Amino acid sequence: MKRHLFDEDHELFREVATEFNSRELAPNYAAWDAAHMMPRSMWTAAGEQGLLGLAVPEEFGGMGMADYRFRTVLDEEFAKSNHLAVALAFHLHDDMVLPHLLAYGSDELKTAWLPGMVSGEKVTSIAMTEPGAGSDLRGIRTKAVRDGDDWRITGQKTFIGNGISGDGALVLARTDGGTGRGARDSFSLFMVEKTEGYNTGSQLDKMGLKASDTAELFFDNVLVTGANLVGEVGRGLEYAAGQLPQGRLAIAVASSAVARAIYTETVQYTKDRNAFGERIIDFQNSRFELADILTEVEVTEAYVDNAIRAFNEGTLSATDAARAKLWASERVKSITDRCLQLHGGYGYILEYPVAQAFLASRLLTIFGGTNEIMRDVIGREIAG
Repeated sequence: MKRHLFDEDHELFREVATEFNSRELAPNYAAWDAAHMMPRSMWTAAGEQGLLGLAVPEEFGGMGMADYRFRTVLDEEFAKSNHLAVALAFHLHDDMVLPHLLAYGSDELKTAWLPGMVSGEKVTSIAMTEPGAGSDLRGIRTKAVRDGDDWRITGQKTFIGNGISGDGALVLARTDGGTGRGARDSFSLFMVEKTEGYNTGSQLDKMGLKASDTAELFFDNVLVTGANLVGEVGRGLEYAAGQLPQGRLAIAVASSAVARAIYTETVQYTKDRNAFGERIIDFQNSRFELADILTEVEVTEAYVDNAIRAFNEGTLSATDAARAKLWASERVKSITDRCLQLHGGYGYILEYPVAQAFLASRLLTIFGGTNEIMRDVIGREIAG
């Protein structure tokens, strides 16, 4: 079915994204994947093309493009080109960190961070998860203690994307001095720059998305100026909850984009590949499977497109976004698995896009809150 999500401005932006993929990413992506790291030159090139910090107002160096359809275009082009680790890195920077600064940061904090985030000169990560606390953020143990007008942060975070390559992290830390499971007002958010006491652990060896670096972070009495407090003390969990719709929508959009891209690639593969004197697509099982997959792809696109419109209108709730994230991430997990099967043995070879998409999509039911948490959130709303 014909989509009605984009207009001319989005298609012009798509041309920029396509050209960036072709010029900057395609010649280098395999080397970055092998190195488990993307160079800073990739980020600054993206900044020069206007692909970072789309929602940042002009006064802080951005273009003020809060319309989430532009971010959707980026995801679709990364998925078509199979540059999925870049998509993840950008999501962490633009969909997980940036919204907190835009919504709750002081002008001083915005001036210090936003221009560099737009230009690619400052790469950021979000540091909430800890070895003993993932979806249950009230269990985190990283602490921030006052030091005059400033703060000292001590603790450990894990599974931090952009953790090695980044210049700083949005850190959730306990500020009430307690040690047990915290209350809702026990935590605060800080932008923490890499400085003395801020150390990164070894690169974590992930199943997929290897070009995006992931690591543990260790904070040993790190001095954080008072200006780097995000919003007010004790409102960290409230702020994190307030930005859940965008984070979950980002995962739904990525899931939908990957599902479409891998479906398209699989159709072409089954047309090109022969077995027993026939094209793979001419077998009834292949056609039936592809028919089911296409229907799921289009249903998912329609659902996620509706969520994008709701987000742009300011009406997408955290539970709405949880449903979109749940549906789309479960669909892409299933779709990439079935598309891999249609590739036969070649689907198991990493140089094929379907193998990389299969590994990448497995993260999406976990990232941003597991789908078990999504079901609990949705179920609690149903129960009233």
